[in-house]
Amino acid sequence: MASVDIRDVRKSFGTTQIIKGVSVPISDGEFVVLVGPSGCGKSTLLRMVAGLENITGGTISIGDRIVNNVHPKERDIAMVFQNYALYPHMTVGDNMGFSLKLRNTDKALINERVQKAAGILGLQSLLERFPRQLSGGQRQRVAMGRAIVRDPQVFLFDEPLSNLDAKLRVAMRTEIKELHQRLKTTTVYVTHDQIEAMTMADKIVVMHDGIVEQMGAPLDLYDRPQNQFVAGFIGSPAMNFLTGTVTANGTAGVQMANGAHLPLAKAPAASEGRPVVYGIRPEHMELGGDGPGVEAEVVVIEPTGSETQLVARVGGQDIVAIFRERHQLTPGQKIKLRPRADVAHLFDKETGKRL
Repeated sequence: MASVDIRDVRKSFGTTQIIKGVSVPISDGEFVVLVGPSGCGKSTLLRMVAGLENITGGTISIGDRIVNNVHPKERDIAMVFQNYALYPHMTVGDNMGFSLKLRNTDKALINERVQKAAGILGLQSLLERFPRQLSGGQRQRVAMGRAIVRDPQVFLFDEPLSNLDAKLRVAMRTEIKELHQRLKTTTVYVTHDQIEAMTMADKIVVMHDGIVEQMGAPLDLYDRPQNQFVAGFIGSPAMNFLTGTVTANGTAGVQMANGAHLPLAKAPAASEGRPVVYGIRPEHMELGGDGPGVEAEVVVIEPTGSETQLVARVGGQDIVAIFRERHQLTPGQKIKLRPRADVAHLFDKETGKRL
């Protein structure tokens, strides 16, 4: 095992800059997830760690060694790809042990490591099968097994669950997390799915347009996003954003253009009349009944069983609320929604930074 230090790394294709000075420290044994929308540079960054892309600037270290100019096979890493990348003419056992065979490793040691990895992943009964005889989830486990037998310092995962159906993705998330807890190997995992990031990571790195917007523990990013982009990206359904101006004299809150008042626990200093974006997560909205609240019109009701998602219109803007209770609501109905002031977020309208 080893730490990974990504320091001021840049990547350009011609005059187009893809990675713009990214620094990410990864501790020994840590599970770090790089997450962001398509085109943010997360897969390019992972491929640079693997040695599959050249670095335009900065340094990448694995352990105490700078690996900028080190060949991929000499970096002591193992990568699991989105498309499995299994050899179709080889059995599961041969696929898993092939990298050791290329190193001229003793056959007994190869067999020992393959059997050990198969035991960890529940593949003992599949070792004589070919990839075409396996399901998607089984192929993904074989790809993971091929990485495990190498006993690398670092595991790299490039969107490994994207090709699986929803139910299997949930099961494989659990398997990968359990595998990490058992092996304690430093892991860098790339995904565009923020649910995967939240449920699996020790540390999340949110990327956007080639830069790191924020990094930290999953719940830290969820509870205290540094800017509006992170607030909108982390969390499903996404955070609601409503625009208005701060009212600091008297009852703290945000006044919308239609006159609706959004409550705040405390207004920022010297902010009276400041244009802002008010953020509130769907689960932090309550039905106001006859009490105080924001006037809203029910647009769509989406029952999921354990909870009900409600899309409502407030001052011409659609917002989402989540209720554990089963309220009897109909489209077009006028209701009152009450945001919880103690968990509301406030962002500068111009910069998007947290206030």
